[in-house]
Amino acid sequence: MLRKIFKFLWKCALWFMGVSVFFVILFKYVPVPFTPLMGIRALEQKADGKEMTCSHDWISLDEMSENYPKAVIASEDATFIDHHGFDFNAIQKAFKNNAKGKKLKGGSTISQQTAKNVFLWQGRSYLRKGLEAYFTVLIEIFWSKERIMEVYLNSIEMGNGVYGVQAASQHWYHKNADQVSKREAAGVAAILPNPRKYKASNSSGYIEKRKSRIMRHMRYVKLDY
Repeated sequence: MLRKIFKFLWKCALWFMGVSVFFVILFKYVPVPFTPLMGIRALEQKADGKEMTCSHDWISLDEMSENYPKAVIASEDATFIDHHGFDFNAIQKAFKNNAKGKKLKGGSTISQQTAKNVFLWQGRSYLRKGLEAYFTVLIEIFWSKERIMEVYLNSIEMGNGVYGVQAASQHWYHKNADQVSKREAAGVAAILPNPRKYKASNSSGYIEKRKSRIMRHMRYVKLDY
């Protein structure tokens, strides 16, 4: 009996690995059309009796201002160019903060956030974090840093029903993603901790301070992928 269970679980694991590698390789070349979070948000809107909205316009990295990758690196992941998916110093700091009873922080890199956004659901369970690590390793193996950044900037939530920099640029600034200024890109990066709560334009004092800090750090970001 145990042997049959083990054999079944082994087959499931092989099937899962095969399917996951297939989609990681597929999305190396094909734009990601939809993410689990988009579906979850749409269902939440419907449950609240609101109109389901999802603004998502895929563009290539070359079609967006370089201010966007610089802004998110400055804000979210200063070592993105150099690490291989995980920032162990940030993870160590997160564990220390959590051990002290402070608000849970994950120390997630852009690679980890990309893996979560494209392949997984939101949440803080150990299962999801384990799968996030698995998909992070896969995209770091099969994708270039440019591709990770391109998928990240096209998939992340940047407002209520707004996903990716092109939709965000239109939503917040009424212009295309290749036309945004440093401050505008910093404004979008500044709201990423909670893009449905904060505003990239006409921002609160808290977000304005974050914008200024991100802009200072952007000066030192080199896009040497």
